[in-house]
Amino acid sequence: MSQAARALIDTEALRHNLKTIRQLAPKRKVMAVIKANAYGHGMITVAKALSGADSLAVARVDEAIQLREAGLGQAVVILEGIFDVDQLDLAARHDFELVIHDKTQLDLLRNWTTPDAFSVWLKIDTGMNRLGFRCEDFLDVLSQVQNMKSIRQPVRLMTHLSDADDRNNQKNSEQIARFDDLTRDLPGEKSIANSAAAIAWPDSWYDWIRPGIALFGASPFPGSIGHEHGLRPVMSLHSSVIAIRDVAKDESAGYGGRWIATEKRRLGVVAIGYGDGYPWQLPDGTPVLINGKRVPLAGRVSMDMITIDLTDQPETGIGDSVLLWGPDLPVEEIARLADTIPYELLCGVTQRVSVEII
Repeated sequence: MSQAARALIDTEALRHNLKTIRQLAPKRKVMAVIKANAYGHGMITVAKALSGADSLAVARVDEAIQLREAGLGQAVVILEGIFDVDQLDLAARHDFELVIHDKTQLDLLRNWTTPDAFSVWLKIDTGMNRLGFRCEDFLDVLSQVQNMKSIRQPVRLMTHLSDADDRNNQKNSEQIARFDDLTRDLPGEKSIANSAAAIAWPDSWYDWIRPGIALFGASPFPGSIGHEHGLRPVMSLHSSVIAIRDVAKDESAGYGGRWIATEKRRLGVVAIGYGDGYPWQLPDGTPVLINGKRVPLAGRVSMDMITIDLTDQPETGIGDSVLLWGPDLPVEEIARLADTIPYELLCGVTQRVSVEII
């Protein structure tokens, strides 16, 4: 077995999470968000495992094309939409659903002259100030869209909450109310909820929910883990011990000599580093698991290796497996220690990490 870093992807956990999310927001359709290589989990593998989702969503046209080239025929939504005629032609050929959020995209659809018509999600900016038509412009834009032969009617409607991960933030209720005021009497399916809103903001459920991080078993909320919401982690990141050495009191380990032995210690070297996506900024004491027991990081993360303090685990030997995050060591905990979010850690696993589907 290779001594290098490897990511195990649990497809049964994916299916479990999809089922759990459906139970959290019952009777709603699920648009499974698998952009950015399915948050680092492998987009094609994840798409096949999530065949029970009502549609798949990616950010960009090239991601959508990869799904079709892999033989996946599910409905695919392009969340950023299209930006030129060539992309629109690809969308027509592959029957992609488009999110429309900008005047340029309206112009492209207005000038589309082939018989093809597109399923469209019209995005309203209710306060995120990222993508979408402003509330005061929405009715005019909707009128234009309703008169375009290139768009199937009725058009679907969506927005996005900027603070859904903050259960106490009144802005969420305000955004939901703006969306409701604008769309209440309009035909067409509607969608607001991402992972956090699907769990915490039932007023946002409407017809479709759009889970992303929750599908992969991580919590969208600071200070909690996916297990608290009935979710199971899909990725576990592993490597192996490749060297062991004893160091004397006052000797240091790693770049910059940050970690210094207070007494004689036994160190292990593990084949993983920031070149694999394990964060450089992690502090001394960050836990890893060996034989089900926690041992601390000792010294800075380097490109290919970390050192860990094995003094209290004398039975550990070269070749022993090390868990960096997974079911028994939540990625949310490692993200907190790295002063980041679990999204970044999962998306940041690099291409040189081998992947095993379990």
